[in-house]
Amino acid sequence: MESTSVLIVGGSLVGLSQALFLAHQGVDCVLVERHQGLSAHPRARGINPRTMELFRQAGVEGRLRAAESARALAGNSGVVMAHTLAGEHTRLDQAYFMDTDTDFSEHTPVAWCLCHQDEAEPAIAARARELGADLRFGTELTGFTSGGDGVTATVRDVATGATRTIRAGYLVAADGARGRVREELGIPLTGPGTISDFLNISFTADLREVLGDRRFVICYLRALPMRAALLPVNNADRWLMHVECDPARAAAMSEEECRELVRTGTGVPDLAVTIEQAAPWPMAAAVADAFRAGRVLLAGDAAHVMPPTGAFGSNTGIQDAHNLAWKLALVLRGRAAPALLDTYDAERRPVAAETARQVVLRSRDRSRMTRGNGEEAAPAIRSDAELMFTYRYESAAVVPEGTGAPAGKGAPGVRVPHLSLVRPGARVDLLDLLGRGFVLLAAAGGAGWARAAAALAAERDLPLDAYRVVPALEEATSHRDVLADPMGRWPAVSGTGTAGALLVRPDGIVAWRATAASADPRAELAAALDRVLAGTAPSLV
Repeated sequence: MESTSVLIVGGSLVGLSQALFLAHQGVDCVLVERHQGLSAHPRARGINPRTMELFRQAGVEGRLRAAESARALAGNSGVVMAHTLAGEHTRLDQAYFMDTDTDFSEHTPVAWCLCHQDEAEPAIAARARELGADLRFGTELTGFTSGGDGVTATVRDVATGATRTIRAGYLVAADGARGRVREELGIPLTGPGTISDFLNISFTADLREVLGDRRFVICYLRALPMRAALLPVNNADRWLMHVECDPARAAAMSEEECRELVRTGTGVPDLAVTIEQAAPWPMAAAVADAFRAGRVLLAGDAAHVMPPTGAFGSNTGIQDAHNLAWKLALVLRGRAAPALLDTYDAERRPVAAETARQVVLRSRDRSRMTRGNGEEAAPAIRSDAELMFTYRYESAAVVPEGTGAPAGKGAPGVRVPHLSLVRPGARVDLLDLLGRGFVLLAAAGGAGWARAAAALAAERDLPLDAYRVVPALEEATSHRDVLADPMGRWPAVSGTGTAGALLVRPDGIVAWRATAASADPRAELAAALDRVLAGTAPSLV
């Protein structure tokens, strides 16, 4: 019998990201995937800035941006509509839509990346293996049992039929919407379910002359008798076409029929087209009623499905994996109580539910825009920036504040404010201080908080770094644990005043805030850490 700390079932974007983030935390893990290799289909491609922040911390951002599709699509922006690709394009702009060229510097130093799945997966897998993850393709989960002390799983080598038993502390199900783990656990889905069915046609055809210098993210086409859209893979000869099509029609469609759809949509009747793949898929929206069942946790499409509009589906799943990774690391090392894992459901399920609701609204709004009948967008649609950056967690891993506490970006449960600061010899973004452990950020007069954090980190063998944010560059140049904020913005944007502090979790979420100095900073900070790591909500007395 083999053993591992975490067994991951499913080797697509979310499963690979789970392995990456766990390995980045130093957690041993085994991933099993029944397919023999990584995705050969472009499929998902939009990696939003919040997700790119997480990939940056894990050391894979550069590889993603260096991929062929990412380099080819770096200048693409806009959702457009046309009769055919060869015809006139009309840009479909909406106030809620934050395009790939949007300036997100208020929230993050990181930008969008359009990297197709068949290139993103190898980059993530390579980095995960470098960090020690054990990825096994052509290996299928055939059964599992879960108890109070772990999970016992049986896996089968697809090529040889040989079976093995793996004993794991926890199992993460990233095996997709039709995976067996959630079904065997009996966890139902809530939501509208299948909204429509599509056929995804991947093809090669040289469209450079037709495209010219136009660069878009997606082009809706009106020439076809059904709802259809064209997506560039490299702005040259690799493309995707989505056509609305019921499953029976999709199953019966021949390659020649696919080619004719492409020719009609591009407006080039004699276009030479090679169909690479034609894959049907349901556009659906639903969220699992629970993301945890004892030692088994759901992530990605196993936990929630949503339409592709805005690329929120895979991004939400990857962010699930990051939220789960640091919590598993602390629990497995005995630095946190197992109840901390309950906060995964408490935090990520409401985010998934609201995101799915918003994506359904966006998908319906795309139909409204392409009809062009003068209707207004649904007022309930929130901006992309809100969905990516301004959600707030309410769970036992966040210490609430009393009434009268300052609102704003530094409040517990929200992302830490984005600032570029200065340290000896270099500029540093707050983002680059995060990723593996907790970080305490004290105001200039909060030296007591910083000392308390350093003492608790040593006493508890806890990953906790401490910094003081000061306005004077001179002080910062003499201390590695002091960061300079020459513009003096930190007291206001953090809500810490001149002597308080923020405790920031590995995922960049503020766990606790002090708005002033303390007579006993060690006791107050220790109580806050106890509250967060216990995963329950005792009174902070």
